[in-house]
Amino acid sequence: MLWTPSAARAAQLVALVCHPHPLYGGTMHNKVVFQVAKTLHQLHVPVLRFNFRGAGLSQGEHDAGRGEQEDVRAAIEFLAGEYAWIPILLAGFSFGASVGLRVGCADQRVTELVGLGIPADNSDVSFLKACRKPKLFLQGERDELGSKENVQALVEALPEPKRLVVVEDADHFFAGKLNKVDATLRQWLKERHPEI
Repeated sequence: MLWTPSAARAAQLVALVCHPHPLYGGTMHNKVVFQVAKTLHQLHVPVLRFNFRGAGLSQGEHDAGRGEQEDVRAAIEFLAGEYAWIPILLAGFSFGASVGLRVGCADQRVTELVGLGIPADNSDVSFLKACRKPKLFLQGERDELGSKENVQALVEALPEPKRLVVVEDADHFFAGKLNKVDATLRQWLKERHPEI
């Protein structure tokens, strides 16, 4: 699903948002993914959401993150074809962060990364230690899959530029705190891209 701004101005940035684990009900319609896409769209950034293989109406079967990396690469190829030479921001929530950011770190067309609900307690996210791209992390203070302590330790070990925002009293799904996700993402993007 590609949302394009209604204004006829040239895009300065395009975005891809990756959803949480499909075996636990994650799709591109997840409320956190939808909020991130909505925030980007309101800032006049074209934004693409898609379902990983086997999720929603997508063909194929879940592939434990391997094939899903190919799905992310295909989505980047699509955006690069639609918006040649325009930098890509890649955002991912939970499983979408561990899979999407891995691809985004390696792809030169992706210039910025946003990770939400990083599952640092049970996923290998060590690939981030070699990623020098600008990174924003939003984590719930009570995240069940990525404790505040583990995520803080992870982010401390990462190269700059980076920012970690821990959303007070929020769980993994930012229940009741999506306004904080919106405000934080909006502020970070406006700092980085005053033109949007």
